[in-house]
Amino acid sequence: MKRLLTFACAFCLASASLNAQTTSTEVLFETTKGNIRIALYDETPQHRDNFLKLTKMGSYDSLLFHRVIKDFMIQTGDIFSKKAKPGQLLGMGDYDYTTEAEFRLPKIFHRRGVVAAAREGDQKNPERRSGASQFYIVWGKIYDDRRLDYTQLKLDSITGGQVKLTPEMREVYKTIGGTPHLDGQYTVFGEIVEGLDVVEAIQGVAVDKNDRPLEDIRIIKATVTKDFPAPPAAPKKAAPKRKPLRRR
Repeated sequence: MKRLLTFACAFCLASASLNAQTTSTEVLFETTKGNIRIALYDETPQHRDNFLKLTKMGSYDSLLFHRVIKDFMIQTGDIFSKKAKPGQLLGMGDYDYTTEAEFRLPKIFHRRGVVAAAREGDQKNPERRSGASQFYIVWGKIYDDRRLDYTQLKLDSITGGQVKLTPEMREVYKTIGGTPHLDGQYTVFGEIVEGLDVVEAIQGVAVDKNDRPLEDIRIIKATVTKDFPAPPAAPKKAAPKRKPLRRR
């Protein structure tokens, strides 16, 4: 219990001090493993607005968590997973549009508990534009300095030296954990504010050779629970008054 409390305190401190993003909107996912609440970052407005739109459309209702890798992440949003048969290969279902990358390093990065957009690989997608509906929630691992140094070398090679792990980022990866090798390559657009224990439970389930859970884990319903206020209604125009006709 003490270890869990220490971890929770460290996670909250990291969220409050190093990731002081502004969040005006939230989405609740009711899943077969429990509830997950996501706060969306105002610093990534295109991804935020797209996520809200899809949620309001009901696009995430009944979808599966189709890809789960222990100590890494859990992924959902494949629109073909709603009626998928047991063992069916998933991961290709998406809408036919993409969203421009919104990297916000070093403020927003791949620490444990953040939400990021999936996408096609660099060969087909050199601009690293995000797919429409698929996203993943980061679990990751806790790193030491040696592994972070090695990760920095890999990032230098992949991004041409454009992505640097700052001392503050390194400290979070050493205490909270995450997936630093994805920084600057996939857009992070939100974070878990409720249900991190549910994410932990999902990332630990048994999977098949394609990383699909052996037992279906489904989003029952997704709901926007915190939204921007509706714009004020336009004032009604006064009906024109008829002038009395005068007979001559």
